[in-house]
Amino acid sequence: MSLPQSVALCDVGPRDGFQFEEQFIPTDRKVDVITALADAGLPRIQVTSFVHPKWVPQMKDAEAVCSRLPDRADVTYAGLALNQRGLERAHAAGLSQMDLSIATHDRHSQDNANRTVDEAVAQADDMVRYAHEHGLAVQMGFQTVFGYQAPGDTPLDQVVDMSRHFADLGVESLSLADSTGLAHPRMIKERVRAVQAAIGDTPLVLHLHDTRGLGLANVYAALQCGVERFDTSLAGMGGCPFIDGATGNIATEDTAYLLDGLGIETGVDRDAVGRASARVESFLAKEFPGKLHRLLQRAEGAETAVE
Repeated sequence: MSLPQSVALCDVGPRDGFQFEEQFIPTDRKVDVITALADAGLPRIQVTSFVHPKWVPQMKDAEAVCSRLPDRADVTYAGLALNQRGLERAHAAGLSQMDLSIATHDRHSQDNANRTVDEAVAQADDMVRYAHEHGLAVQMGFQTVFGYQAPGDTPLDQVVDMSRHFADLGVESLSLADSTGLAHPRMIKERVRAVQAAIGDTPLVLHLHDTRGLGLANVYAALQCGVERFDTSLAGMGGCPFIDGATGNIATEDTAYLLDGLGIETGVDRDAVGRASARVESFLAKEFPGKLHRLLQRAEGAETAVE
């Protein structure tokens, strides 16, 4: 069994993590965290989402965040858009990488967006065309790929057909999300391999949640299938505010530790990410589920005590 030699991580904390917080995080502090992640070697960062502030107040400063991003040729900044208006805002804000996201489970699509999956696909088609007409790269994200109300209750055939459809449209990448944290390693392998067979050379990304403690086990299963890109979140922040109990992204620093131990290159300074995680925890006065940054804090505290 051969594993990838290198893996690219995308930290989604500034969007997926921050959107979960009721306490508003000032724009300058958001930009400071994004800058710290870039300095730590993250090649891609999801910096914000362009949604109505009525639904996600934390993202009301999306344009202001984008206007203050450090100019880095080695970092791709991505923004999430869920409809045409959001896509147009992201484009106007200067982003060139667009992350789109739709449901793959009909009940979830109705619950979350009040439309069928087919209607969501049609809307996404228009958004992909708009993006390509304006020279923008698109990552097409699928929600609840591994189940919505029960493990595997999202039809695999539907996921495969949707994956093939958007790969044929020429998206930059496809992202499979375990939005509810229901996936387990066997299901990861089954669904990843089925999608890979349908999309050819289109890069595949996994967005995994650690809700049931299987996040890193699922990473390892995906590595065995040759997956080379993963979404992670500093300190394990985030989840989905529209799905009850869907908490706990896999932590960036914890994932980097696993990959380093497997001899897989990431280019990520996990201690630097850990320090950024500690600063976010301190500001919000709460603990997040990631583990490595807490060990780093204890070690640095012990060194300070000895000095």
